[in-house]
Amino acid sequence: MKKLSTVFVLILLLKITTVMAQENKARILVLIHSDNGGTYELAKEIASGIESGKNATAVIKQVKEAQNPKLRNIPIASVDELPSYDGIAFGSPVYFGNISTGMSEFLSKTVNLWTNHALEGMPATVFMSAGSGAGKELALNAFWNSLAVHGMVLVSNGIRGNEMVNKSIPQGNTVLGITSMASLKDVERPTKDERGLAELQGRNFAKTALALKGTFTKKQVIAAVSEQSQDINELLKQKNIILPQVPQPAGNYTPYVRSGNLVFINQVALKDGKILNPGKLGVNVNENHVKEATKVTMLNVIAVLKEAVGGDLNKVKQCVQLTGIFNTKDDYTQHADLMNVASDLTVDIFGEKGKHARATLGASSIPVNSSVEIQAVFEVE
Repeated sequence: MKKLSTVFVLILLLKITTVMAQENKARILVLIHSDNGGTYELAKEIASGIESGKNATAVIKQVKEAQNPKLRNIPIASVDELPSYDGIAFGSPVYFGNISTGMSEFLSKTVNLWTNHALEGMPATVFMSAGSGAGKELALNAFWNSLAVHGMVLVSNGIRGNEMVNKSIPQGNTVLGITSMASLKDVERPTKDERGLAELQGRNFAKTALALKGTFTKKQVIAAVSEQSQDINELLKQKNIILPQVPQPAGNYTPYVRSGNLVFINQVALKDGKILNPGKLGVNVNENHVKEATKVTMLNVIAVLKEAVGGDLNKVKQCVQLTGIFNTKDDYTQHADLMNVASDLTVDIFGEKGKHARATLGASSIPVNSSVEIQAVFEVE
């Protein structure tokens, strides 16, 4: 009996230690706008550097949905979530000596954060993907000016890592932040050295974020900002989220059922009258196919929800439950990662009201050979 008690105490202490270690880590957002993927490549190196010291975690998000296929599964950030992090690394292409239009539009929506002092004292660093390299310092300065207005603590690269750079080819290193000259031919971009500098920038930034963690009252500011609710229908336009037409039932049932203030919805990956990426994961489709199908399925759910509330998504009070069912082989275990696409999209649209309970499971088959099915419960006015 004593041995069992000792084992139980050790397990409890291990869990407590793990939780405390997680709480002591800095949580850093790598926020990007990327056109052709150059900025995203740097972002991955920045994130790798952030997590290399085991004292910080990195989350890569983008400011708007990208057209580039390899960027489609990166979650979209909301303005209101920015104060919840311990630091933000901003990445953007260079547009004529300035930050990109997509990043500029996102920053223009942070007026409420500015008036509520939401980002004051939070560390920030910047990185960019240039074309020829011309105008990169101007663009980095423009980035810094925008963040300085928020009172953010700007963390530069300085000449850190300069000694390891190959001087025989053009490189994108600057004292303000790493850049990559994406349009130069016959040289892989980002170069090995540019990737190394980005990793070094992320590593140094994580140290600063950890040192400043807890020195600014972000929780109080979040509450103040979230009180200023945004029109959901307008938010969809700003984020360029286009809801599909409500899929028509294939049998003797309705797209949704409302019982009291609860709306019950069930959808599959139907797009333009056909199932998107049909089949079984690991046999006919891969994880990226299923994640794409999951996003389409969740958009179908929200389209049905909009019809259920008479076209006004502001009447949604809470996403109560999401259940993701995936067409997988018996030995597959990463269902939660697939379902994160639907969860992130829901929170991106509804904010705190989008936080939900969740279940994920696998199935040997799904109707109409869809790779995913989502069941949803929403509370509405």
